[in-house]
Amino acid sequence: MRASRRINLGIEELASAQCVSCEDAKPFTVEEAQEALRPLPGWTLKDGIIEKVFHFKSYLAGLGFAYSVGTIAEEQNHHPDMLIGWRRVKMTFTTHAIKGLSQNDFIMAAKAELAYLAARRSDPRNG
Repeated sequence: MRASRRINLGIEELASAQCVSCEDAKPFTVEEAQEALRPLPGWTLKDGIIEKVFHFKSYLAGLGFAYSVGTIAEEQNHHPDMLIGWRRVKMTFTTHAIKGLSQNDFIMAAKAELAYLAARRSDPRNG
């Protein structure tokens, strides 16, 4: 299945989408990436990547969040780079196959956002 380029999606619609092979896709332009980031609070665009630092009240809460996103990434076959620190997780997405950003990066960022919201709901001390 070829990756489609849909930019004006809400977070729920993005999060419900599935990652697909995108080796023949063209990377998002800066303008397309900025538009695709609109529903993703706190995510920033930098040099062909999107990234966000998520904050937690404990190291273990951040570790649990990273594990949950890792599980989703395995299911979607699209993996972030994650740096786990004390009470924070820095998450970065890019699509190495096209040397830039694809729809998959924004889909996974939305899935990470919903995982973060779920973690905060399950333990209100997080966030």
